[in-house]
Amino acid sequence: MAGTFVIAQGGGPTAVINQTLAGAVLEVRKRHPGARVLGSLHGVRGIRDGNYVDLTDLPEAQLRLIAGTPGSALGSTRDKPDTAYCDLILSGLKKVDAEAFIYIGGNDTAGTQQILGDAAGGSIAMVHAPKTIDNDLVENDHTPGFISAAEFVAGAFLSVDLDFRALPGIYVGIVMGRHAGFLTAASAAWQQDETSGPHLIYVPERAFDIPRFIDDVRSTYDRHGCCVVAVSEGVSTADGKALVESLVPPERLERDQHGNVKLSGSDLTAALEHALAEHLPGKRARVDAFGFLLRGNVGSISQTDAREAFEAGAFAVQVAGEGSGSVALQHDGSTVLAKVPLADVAGKTRHMPDSFLHRQENRLSEEGYAYLKRLVPAKHKVGQPFV
Repeated sequence: MAGTFVIAQGGGPTAVINQTLAGAVLEVRKRHPGARVLGSLHGVRGIRDGNYVDLTDLPEAQLRLIAGTPGSALGSTRDKPDTAYCDLILSGLKKVDAEAFIYIGGNDTAGTQQILGDAAGGSIAMVHAPKTIDNDLVENDHTPGFISAAEFVAGAFLSVDLDFRALPGIYVGIVMGRHAGFLTAASAAWQQDETSGPHLIYVPERAFDIPRFIDDVRSTYDRHGCCVVAVSEGVSTADGKALVESLVPPERLERDQHGNVKLSGSDLTAALEHALAEHLPGKRARVDAFGFLLRGNVGSISQTDAREAFEAGAFAVQVAGEGSGSVALQHDGSTVLAKVPLADVAGKTRHMPDSFLHRQENRLSEEGYAYLKRLVPAKHKVGQPFV
């Protein structure tokens, strides 16, 4: 392949997405000397508009520096291409003589690649390189970006637990996660013992009910003298609707181009604060939404995550030599890379297994703890508080 490789980044940025970019660029130089590498600015929008940055001769030292920097260096997009948009993307790829298009992103990104691959009829290799802090790509044991974000969440909840042991009260941390609870579950990865927070974990895989939530908090507070709670922003009610949809009037609900209800900046924080104040008056209570802080935090970049993200980018170039497909991180005693069909990943959501959750209580099972401790081993040891 001596033509052009086009690389783009889609969806939410992460702490290690640029490692995947760098891994792909350097692998092209290694395997395909003389090939041109173009970075599309702001995802497929850059291909549509002919807006690229030439990465072919970018010094490796500069590329390595970009690799270690959080955020999407090429810019990102959440555009959902329809048929007409895809025609423009294919036209844009042909204009630069693209032999391969590597798109780094989540399941929506894989969906775009599948549509483009079908339309291209094999004339251009369409490769999906995995990226998502939600850890919700099927065929993957875990995804680049998750471990770094999980370390942020684990450290935050360990810190909050120590804070609320010193000054007893109720703390609720709202963590990103629309359909999958992996990141919220990571709040317990560095839990010290059974009396430590988070004492309660609520994820999208299980129905959420505010009266039950209040009862859980009350009984936990009575037992421990404090209560630390982790809640996924995408928790849903028994009817399957996001809790936000039952809190916000329909005319005020915002949706992205993929039809997803906007969860960040919603009324969820205020609603939980109001419920705690109404039903547990006099208790010191705080509700925080972590928002975007966790997904690209420069202070919590996992070296394992960075290395695997880089390797995923390099492997994507190998996949391109064989045609279209998706890169998957699988576990077989250690992390191994595999090529899987785009159709197996595109538009699908991997949910946290029910076996990761305790059957009756809102906490993790031993299997859930084991999975998280394998990926997010504790970095800090703390002394047992006297109180």
